[in-house]
Amino acid sequence: MSELAHGSKAAVSARGGNVDAAWLSMLALVAVLSLMPLFAGGFLLYSLSLCFANALGVLSVSMLVRYGGEVSIGHSFFVALGAYAVAIVEHRLGLSIAVSLPLAILLGAGVGFIFAFPSRRLSGIYLAVATMALALALPEILIGFEKFTGGFEGLYIAQDLVPGVSKALQRYYVALVVLVVVCLALMHFRRSAQGLALLMAQAQPRAAEAMGITRSWARVSIFTVSAALASLAGALTGFASSTVSPNSFTFFSGVFLLVGSVVSLNRLSLPAALVGGAFITLVPTYLAKAGDWVPIFYGVALVVVTLVANAGDLRRFLPRRRR
Repeated sequence: MSELAHGSKAAVSARGGNVDAAWLSMLALVAVLSLMPLFAGGFLLYSLSLCFANALGVLSVSMLVRYGGEVSIGHSFFVALGAYAVAIVEHRLGLSIAVSLPLAILLGAGVGFIFAFPSRRLSGIYLAVATMALALALPEILIGFEKFTGGFEGLYIAQDLVPGVSKALQRYYVALVVLVVVCLALMHFRRSAQGLALLMAQAQPRAAEAMGITRSWARVSIFTVSAALASLAGALTGFASSTVSPNSFTFFSGVFLLVGSVVSLNRLSLPAALVGGAFITLVPTYLAKAGDWVPIFYGVALVVVTLVANAGDLRRFLPRRRR
């Protein structure tokens, strides 16, 4: 009995040590990123700003996979929604991102709910195809509403969040702060009653229904939250790049978000989000000379990551050694 108690205490102590190490690692990573503008040039800061915004987009897809067990190919639709919300509010009302950012989140949540409610009984490949329809229709929608979206040319986002401060620093620090806050919120959400209820609805649907949580409503809830997060990512993407146009939100934009989610192993931590964001932002930037080979690199990386992540499951297909 005493040994069991000692073992339990040791396990708790080890777990506490791991948690402390994770927190220290995260704080060190945030400290390094906070000091980056002292050493990095303008182009790297611009690339990292987009990387942070794309990391939020990757988190939105990963959240849908983790809590809903579903895959979306068309989250670029909600990213574009947030980006154009910031641009249109500035052009029509003359207001900065301080006002349009909350509006973009609400707009993403509202449209996400409108899409998710009639689709709540779809799952797997059927839901993925439904989201793909959003991504395919997006460029035509943006061009069709030219009066508001600027058509092919798009819109320019010029207003600063804090007047008088360097635009490059604003892009960088706003995206970084929002990314860190979202990661902390996701950590809290996982331990919350709502987060546990969504996980239960996915893993044990009958047990969840006995507690009054139906799987269809869980799907609607998580898709709504995921769409809001994607719209937030779009608002920061527009702010960081200072421009929005249909070419920035093609069908492949949604595919790349899914690729980033797979590369980050669908995890919701800050390091994982940065890995996914960097993969879809920095790799194409620094491999621009590779041209048409970039999608091939993406495909190879996807295969490698998928094989490594599922190495344990694949071992059972290997021939067993004779003793």
